Amino acid sequence: MSDTPPAKPQPEPRSAYQAFRAITTRWMDNDAYGHVNNVVYYSWFDTAVNAHLIEQGVLDLHAGETIGLVIETQCNYFASLAFPQTVEAGIRVAQIGRSSVRYEVGLFPQGEALTAAKGHFVHVYVDRATRRPVPLPAPLKNVLEKLK
Repeated sequence: MSDTPPAKPQPEPRSAYQAFRAITTRWMDNDAYGHVNNVVYYSWFDTAVNAHLIEQGVLDLHAGETIGLVIETQCNYFASLAFPQTVEAGIRVAQIGRSSVRYEVGLFPQGEALTAAKGHFVHVYVDRATRRPVPLPAPLKNVLEKLK
């Protein structure tokens, strides 16, 4: 067992991400400290990834047989974001399993070179009715491969 602590997370450049989505902050996103509250960041992760999947035609919120359930989330914060900033969410896929995907998202102040925050979440894809894991559908897997 090593006594060396894990490396401290660092901001990342835009080049580390494969796709981007602009997100408009809202007045209600700010907290009493004058910056976006930490829970909002997780909402932005969901928004960026799911909007991308919908636009690519591989997520049908209402009739799709396969849905992704979040089983793990994490975020590191490097700089404050606040209303009325526009945030640009960078998306990439770090790992594709049989029925799971690890998405990584970097949040950039509009036009900035480095992430103000970065994090990940893991989706396990399940049958909508049974909630049992299912293999990733081929069209979804094709879209995910482009985000690696």
